[in-house]
This record gives sequence, structure tokens and C-alpha cells, in this order.
Amino acid sequence: MSSRVKAKASRAAAVPKGARSKTLRSVDTNVSAYDRTDPFTALNTLLRLLVSLPTRLGGCQYRLSPDEHALSLHLLSIVEPFVGVAESQRSFTRQPTELLDAIVGHVDSRQDLLALALSCKRMHAIVFPRHFEYRVIRGKVSSLRLWNHLIVNRSLARNIRVLEVLDERAAAQEVLPSGISTTDTDLESTDDELGLHVKHERFLVSALTRMTTLRSFTWSCNHSPISMEQVWPALLKCRTLSHIEINDNLLFAPGNEGNNSQDQSKKSIVLPELRTVSLKSTKHTYGATKTPSLTRLSTMLNNCPNLEDLTVGYAQRRSGDYLSPVADDLLLCGRWPYLRSLTLTNLWCPPQTGLDVTMSFLAAHANLQVLHLDLSLGAAAAAGPLVLPADALPRLRELRSNRDFASAVLHCPCSADGGRPLEILKGMKLSGSGWDDRFLAGLKKTGASMKRIELAGWNDVEDVRRLVSCVPKLVWLDVGKRANSAPAAASSAPANLVEWLTVLSPLAELTTFHGVRLFYEVSATDPTSAVSLSERSRLRKNEEIASTLVWKCAKLRRVDHWEEGSGKVVVLVRDGEKAKYEVRRVKA
Repeated sequence: MSSRVKAKASRAAAVPKGARSKTLRSVDTNVSAYDRTDPFTALNTLLRLLVSLPTRLGGCQYRLSPDEHALSLHLLSIVEPFVGVAESQRSFTRQPTELLDAIVGHVDSRQDLLALALSCKRMHAIVFPRHFEYRVIRGKVSSLRLWNHLIVNRSLARNIRVLEVLDERAAAQEVLPSGISTTDTDLESTDDELGLHVKHERFLVSALTRMTTLRSFTWSCNHSPISMEQVWPALLKCRTLSHIEINDNLLFAPGNEGNNSQDQSKKSIVLPELRTVSLKSTKHTYGATKTPSLTRLSTMLNNCPNLEDLTVGYAQRRSGDYLSPVADDLLLCGRWPYLRSLTLTNLWCPPQTGLDVTMSFLAAHANLQVLHLDLSLGAAAAAGPLVLPADALPRLRELRSNRDFASAVLHCPCSADGGRPLEILKGMKLSGSGWDDRFLAGLKKTGASMKRIELAGWNDVEDVRRLVSCVPKLVWLDVGKRANSAPAAASSAPANLVEWLTVLSPLAELTTFHGVRLFYEVSATDPTSAVSLSERSRLRKNEEIASTLVWKCAKLRRVDHWEEGSGKVVVLVRDGEKAKYEVRRVKA
């Protein structure tokens, strides 16, 4: 045997048995056999190819064939975007357009979309044509070109997050995608004017079914015969809805009693993500009925088991022929275990059952933190003081109601740690009679935690003085309007400053006081400006008033402006040892 043959035999014997078995495995060098979206298979194949190099014999050791070299480059191009070999920006923009479009679909904020679009040309080409102009849509029912555009382009309808349907007579400007705002279409015309509203409803409902990722829906179309009863089934298909606001008189129309089977089928469908619902009537005459009902409303709320914020409001009519809706059905059957905020406006309950139904409803919603209750209980309230069951509303922080219900809450015992965290009271009236005694007694008992009180009215300064003595840690006080008093003109003299200072001085933490005008009307607050002598005199008096207020109420910073309803306030500012006042406009 020659020496060359013996050397080959010795090298073959030196290779382990397991390594020789690996060399028997062949690697498929067909580039098209490897999926570009599967980096794990590509990585395993590349590792197997590299591990096989030391096991090769002769001159092939540590060498790749031309096919293997091409395969390794292809495998590296598959793995590279996922392991970060290249720059992250490059790997992200190299993804397929469909994948980038799906990623952008998870960005809801228009501000975030704008920032993403400005990052590079590739993202700009994806964000602006398909997402930025479709996040918020505001249009009227008669905008058939909008609804038809969304019906035809189903993928664009999925990008809508906020939809507002405006009233036909509203002056607000529509917000539509730029591609269809000036497009002419024959959908606007019809030979049958009587069927025009039917066409509006059909196109709107069909477009709603395409909006599968809708987050917020607002309906303010009050001058249209389209009923929310026809639109609601389409909204039930939008499982991502979290906010619904409906302003329509037709919502409070008497319901049909013959659709029980259909109502039962709708009850089985729920909106799991819906957290906030606002259902209100409008002051318009169209659609209003003299005998309003909450039947339709209660049926709709059966599909919302996870509500956290509920508002039901009926606008009060000037004519005495219009009644308020009866809330018995809503309070008796409505149960939402996660409800934290409830607002009921201008509703009433029969005196026979109203008190019991209301008490059972409040007892079933122990998580309520904000309660605005404008509910008339009829003659039941006059029969005696309201009494709530023990430990009712243990988490209540804000209450807006009449004086009698507030008294019941203040006198209700609460065994929770630290007591009931009630900090804000609104809507009570002080009549100056003995009826205030129970309210003030309850306030004195639990007034240590009270931070803010907004009265609906008061009768005499002595009533406010008694109120202040019960809440020594008050931060915000709004006494409202005085009973049987005409609106004061801005040019009239302000209230008695000395009298009100004696009332407010015990409140060491008071920062805001509204309801009483303390300053004189002036055209300018700068004493160095060119003004008349009488104007200069009022300027000096205002400076004295500001200094006195800061001296008596050290933390007081905001009081009423001399022009009622102007949207302005007087802000007290400390300038070293001196005090001055400034006029500032408040946000609506």
C-alpha cells in the first residue's frame, strides 16, 4: 500500500464516528426551498452547513461549493432582519407592505401617526394614504359618497377609530378623507324623495358593518327619521367599541312591545370593551314625545355588561304638557358590577315604588365613585327623611343631588376603613329654613374630608356662614345664585366685602370662591394707564380689595369677575409683600 493511501486511511480513522454520520446528511442547495418568513429553519440549515465543513476530506475541507456559497448568502439574508445584523430602521422598512400596514393599524393617535410618517418615505407612503385621514371621520347621514366609499373600500373602513354623525342642520364642518371630499357622484340624487331617508339608513348601516376596529361612536343626527333602533344592530358588530354617545329625541320614544323574540336575540350579543355610554335627548321639538319612555334605552344597555360610566339625560321642556321619563325599569333591571360613574338627569319614579327601586339600585352598585342624581321620587320624599341602608355607596367621592338625598348620604353609616371618601358636593340649595338643619348636621359629622362644595343657591349670608362652620378644610366654594335676586349688572356696586370676609376667614385652605362679585367694574387693571378720575378711584378700591382678601384668606387665588358669564375670573397674585389682581380667561 502506498504512503498516500495510508495517509488518507489514517485521516478517515481520526474523524469521530458521529461526525462521519453527519457528512452523510446532504443540505438542499435549492434557494427557493427556504421560506423568507421562516428565520428558524434558515438558521438551522446554515448551522448544519457550517458544522459539516470540518468533517470533509481532502481539499474540500473548510470550503464551500458555488451552490453552497449562494445558499449561505440567501440564508443570511433571511436571518439578518431578525437578529439585528443590519440597522433597525433598515430592517423595519424592508418588511412587506402588508405587514407594515398591519403594524400601523395598531396606532390610534393621529399625533403618533404623524410622527411615524415623518420618520421615512416608506412609512409616509403607508400612513397618509390609508391611515391618517381615516382615524377620525365626521360626517352627516346625507353624505352618501362617504358611506359608499367605505363600503367599497373595506380595508380603509377598518382604519376608522372615531366616527361622529352630525345633525343635518349643524354648522360644524365635516371631516372627510380628501380623496372623496370633492368627488361627484349620482348617489346624492334620487327619483323617489320619500325613499331618500331609507337610502341614507341603508348606506350608513352597511358602512358601519365594515368598521370592525371602531373605538368611539357619536350620534347627533336629531333632524332625521332614522331611528337608533335600526343602527344599533350594526354597532353590535363593532366589538372594539369603548365609547358611545347618542343625542336623539327618538331614543326616548315609546318602544314596541311585540318584538320580544328579536330583543332576546340581541341580548345575547354584548360589547365587551364598551366602558362609557351617554344617552341624551335634545331641546329640539323634532322627535320629542309627550310621554317619553326608557324602553328602547334599557334594551340597548342590556348589551353593555362592563359599563363604567353611564349618563342618561332628558332635556326639560318649556311646555307643561311634556312629562319626564319613568326610571323604574332602568333602576330595577339595570345592573353593572363595574359601574363607577352614574348621571341621571330629569327622570322620575312613581311614589309607590320609586324609593325602594332607587335604594335597591344603589345597594347593588357599591363601586360608584361619582353620582349625579336628578331624580324625583314624588310624594315618597315628603313622607319623611330619606334613609339609606347601612354601608351604601362606600366608595362615593362626588355627589350631585338635592339637599334631601345628600342628607341621607351624609347620615348613612359606613364601616369601611377611613369612612366614605366623599370630597365633592354639588347641586344643593340652602333655603334658610329648618330643612337645612339635617343637611348641616350630617355635613358637620363627615365634613372633615370635604374639599369642594358647589351650591345651586342660598337665601341669606347666615346660611353660608353655618355651612362654612361645618367644613373647615374646604378648598373650593361656589355659593351659586341668591334666591329671589335679579341678575346684578356689572356697573352695580359689589357685595359687602367685610361681611363676606367674616364668612370666609375661617377657611384657611380656601383657594377658590365663586358666586359673589367682590370687585368693581373697570376697563383696565393697570393703574398707570390713562383713565378717568372715577375709573382711577375704582382701580384703587380694587387694589385695596385684593390686598384685604390676601390678608384675610392667605391661600385664596380665584374669585368672580365683575362681568357675569364673561368666561373670565379674577386671579389674586402675590408680588413680594404686595398683592395684585389679574383678569384671566378660563377654559370652557
